[in-house]
Amino acid sequence: MAMVLSLFSPRNILVLSLALNVSLILRVMLSDREGHTHSGFSLRERAVAGDGLQSEVHVRHRERLSTSFAASASIEAEDDKERVISVDHGDPTMYENYWQKMGDKAILVIPGWQSLSYFSDKGNLCWFLEPELAQQIIRLHNLVGNAVTEDRHIVVGTGSTQLYNAVLYALSPQDAVEPINVVTAAPYYSSYPLITDCVKSGIYKWAGDAHKFNKEGPYIELVTTPNNPDGHIRQSVVNKTGGILVHDLAYYWPQYTPISSPANHDLMLFTVSKCSGHAGMRIGWALVKDKEVAKKMVKYIEFSTLGVSKDSQLRAAKILNVISDSCEGAAVESFFESSFQLMAQRWKQLRMAAWQSGLFSLPAFPPEFCTFSRRDFEPLPAFAWLKCEGDIEDCEGFLRGKKILTRGGIHFGFDPKYVRVSLLDRDSTFNNFVARLSSIR
Repeated sequence: MAMVLSLFSPRNILVLSLALNVSLILRVMLSDREGHTHSGFSLRERAVAGDGLQSEVHVRHRERLSTSFAASASIEAEDDKERVISVDHGDPTMYENYWQKMGDKAILVIPGWQSLSYFSDKGNLCWFLEPELAQQIIRLHNLVGNAVTEDRHIVVGTGSTQLYNAVLYALSPQDAVEPINVVTAAPYYSSYPLITDCVKSGIYKWAGDAHKFNKEGPYIELVTTPNNPDGHIRQSVVNKTGGILVHDLAYYWPQYTPISSPANHDLMLFTVSKCSGHAGMRIGWALVKDKEVAKKMVKYIEFSTLGVSKDSQLRAAKILNVISDSCEGAAVESFFESSFQLMAQRWKQLRMAAWQSGLFSLPAFPPEFCTFSRRDFEPLPAFAWLKCEGDIEDCEGFLRGKKILTRGGIHFGFDPKYVRVSLLDRDSTFNNFVARLSSIR
């Protein structure tokens, strides 16, 4: 018994505790080293059978997203010269400074008893659309002059992604022998193929680049203007009978491009994330001319999520109200003017960095008159379509070697000599990116 007690003396317990702590520290260090070694920044090569190159691109796209998000999460903890700089995602955190300055003007208090019902407006075609949000959407479009709202039905969705799915459901024939083809001109938004084919729908399917589409029969053509990724103003390409056009106007706001006239199309998609920067709200809206199409879109959203968050809608309405007030001369800094100046400064920095490096080029845009700001200016896209010059064939891989994460042209159905670069991140990330880009020789 005495021997057992001696084993648990204070001295022995202290030694045992130290040994266990040292073992734990060594184990954590080894785990971190292994995690760093295996995470890497290169794309894992995979043998893909059946769908060929397109499926491989989709798989690589998902893996790249995972790697890039992980890098973004840890980016602030690393040394500036060694850290990975991610300009892959269009996460609009550059708008944080403006909204911090707005302070109480953008605060919304929602009582605990509010938003209990599924219904927002039973008399409206889109019964889950909050009336206040509808009013602020119409008000802002009329102030900016970027879209016709008269004789249009507003359909709200959980971001423009849900609206895109609702559009495909609403426009696709339900009794067709073959699924309807969905096309858009390359370079196109990299998530279009993934979203379109995600659920393997039997009523629609991705059919690729509109420039190469030559099939007969009905089709849906997506027209993104200004275009993501290259920032150019787009028109439809296919121009065949039986085609249905969907206009994605997420970036048709005066901080990105001159507003030439109100967009007047049958079906137009917008999102709060690129208008105000509030991507986390997950609110988008569609302006739909055809009542039956709008009804089908509402039915899809009803089936998939039984409406859209009222709290998010009310907050979106508050934000849009602040923006409109700032446009009407309220005692606050104009949101669009502030955002325009920031985008102009960033494009100036980026062009200078590309020139200093000598290895990269950027698209040129002719200046146009903006009916909203009453001035001429060159478009200032949210993304830069950066090209690696010379014998660099894989621009994404080349920049990854410099610890800069971008999204390569292959993901947009285009040449791998191009990459898409986001200009929407925080100042620290953007400034570090242009500094590093300018030093690449």
